[in-house]
Amino acid sequence: MTSGSQGVAELSARTTVVGVIGMPVDHSLSPRLHNAAFAALGLDWVSVAFPVAAGTAPTALAGARALGVRGLSVTMPHKEAVADAVDDATDTVRALGAANCVDLADGRLIGVNTDGAGFVAAVEEGGWFDPAGERCVVLGAGGAARAVVLALAEAGAVEVVVVNRTASRAVRAARLAGAVGRVGSAADVAGASLVVKATPAGMTGVGGAGHDEVAVPGRGQFVVDLVYDPPMTPWLTAAEAAGAQVRNGLGTLLHQAAFQLERWTGLQVPRRALWAAVAPDGGPGAPGRPS
Repeated sequence: MTSGSQGVAELSARTTVVGVIGMPVDHSLSPRLHNAAFAALGLDWVSVAFPVAAGTAPTALAGARALGVRGLSVTMPHKEAVADAVDDATDTVRALGAANCVDLADGRLIGVNTDGAGFVAAVEEGGWFDPAGERCVVLGAGGAARAVVLALAEAGAVEVVVVNRTASRAVRAARLAGAVGRVGSAADVAGASLVVKATPAGMTGVGGAGHDEVAVPGRGQFVVDLVYDPPMTPWLTAAEAAGAQVRNGLGTLLHQAAFQLERWTGLQVPRRALWAAVAPDGGPGAPGRPS
C-alpha cells in the first residue's frame, strides 16, 4: 500500500487518478478527504497533490488531460486561471470567474465551482444555521468571498453585505447577490445573523490581523472563518469569547470536496467517512458528530 492510499491495496495502470493543484499545496487536506472517500466506496482510485507554480495552470491542465487524470481540485493561486483555460464551464464558474474543480470526463476540461455549495452545506449541517430569510455579512471580496456571496443569495438570504478594503472589488462581489446584495462597512457586522470572514488573515503562514478583524461579532450571531489552519484564528477566538457560535472553514472544505467527488465518481459520498479522516475528535469545524 502506498502512503496516503488509505485502503487501496495496490496501485496499478488501472487505478484512476485525481488530485489537487496549487502552490503551496503540501498542506492540502484534499488528498486525505479524497482517499478516505475512495476507501469507503471501495474504489480503485487515488488522489495526490500536484505542486503547480503560479502562471502554469494551463500547462498543468494539458498534462492532466494527456495523462488521463479524472479530475482536479484547484486551490490558490489557480482558480481564476483555470476558469479561463477550460474547454467549458458551469454557470457558477462563469459568474464567479473562478473554478475550484476540473472535471476531465471524456478528455474535456469542464470548470466547476463547489465552494459556495460546500459553504451552505457546512453551515446548514446539523441544523446549525439556515441562510433563508437572514441578514448576512461577508468580509472580503476575493474568489472565496464571491462564492459565498452568490451561494447565500441563492439560499434565500434577505441581505448580503460585502465589506472589503477595495471598493471596486466589493461592488463586484455584492453584485453577485443581485437585489439583496450591497456594499457595507464594519459597522454592518453588529446587525447580521451570519458573519463570514473570507480572507486569509490569521491563516498559518499568513498571519496578520486584517482590517475586518476590528469588527468582532458577539452573542446571538453565527460566525464562520473560512480559514481552517489553525482551527481557531484570533478573530474566531475573539468572536467565541464574545458569545458567538463559531465554525472554521473545515466543514466548507469537506463539503466542497464531497460535491467534487460525487461529480467525478457518480456516487454518493459518505460525509461521516470524510469527517473521520480530518476531524475524528470534532472541533470548531465539526461541532458534534455529523450523521
